[in-house]
Amino acid sequence: MNEAKKIFWDGVRAEVPLLIGVFPFGMIYGALALNAGLSPVESQMMSSVLFAGSAQFVTAQLIQSATPGPVIILTIAVVNLRHMLYSASLAPYLKHLSMKWKILLSYLLTDEAYAPSVLNYEGKGITPAGHWFLLGAGFSLWFTWQVSTAFGIFLGARIPEELPLDFALPLTFIAMVVPTLKKRPMIAAALSAGVIALLAYNLPYKLGLILAALTGIIIGTMLESKASPGEML
Repeated sequence: MNEAKKIFWDGVRAEVPLLIGVFPFGMIYGALALNAGLSPVESQMMSSVLFAGSAQFVTAQLIQSATPGPVIILTIAVVNLRHMLYSASLAPYLKHLSMKWKILLSYLLTDEAYAPSVLNYEGKGITPAGHWFLLGAGFSLWFTWQVSTAFGIFLGARIPEELPLDFALPLTFIAMVVPTLKKRPMIAAALSAGVIALLAYNLPYKLGLILAALTGIIIGTMLESKASPGEML
């Protein structure tokens, strides 16, 4: 149990640098959800149940623009497709766990929790208590997200518009993604998705985001299938 506790706190410590960018992001979401017409309880519950920052932002914006329900559901599904890739990537290190553990860790698996966890697992391999690292990273992120959302809901419109909190998210994602871009397929997927996201930015209903995600997944998958095992840049 002492080993599990140590690994848990290793996960928390690895997550701390990313939490600096997550907190203002959560505050922005809380204020945005209120402006979109959601109640404080609905705004907080979305953070607790859905627990997916990018999907929550898109959902709030689509609700505000009175987007049809099926389009919202499709958008959320496509935006969160990347979690299937995260799960597949971590599966070899967690396949020995019970179903209860898998359900808990799948709920806590996010972009920010995945990045330090996969780097840790790639370095240390499969260990009996390794799943506690993802638990520590995921729980610390979950807790921070709930608190930051509550702050955003409480402050609401009182957050100054000139305060550049919106820069926190892209900076966090850049810091999170760059260390994991080791193989050509991964780099190609990231670059192609970024280019498409910029070119299709003005499409209605955030369809450019869906198109960018699909493009990155398709290109990354195609190149990965053609690459030899362990092929590096």
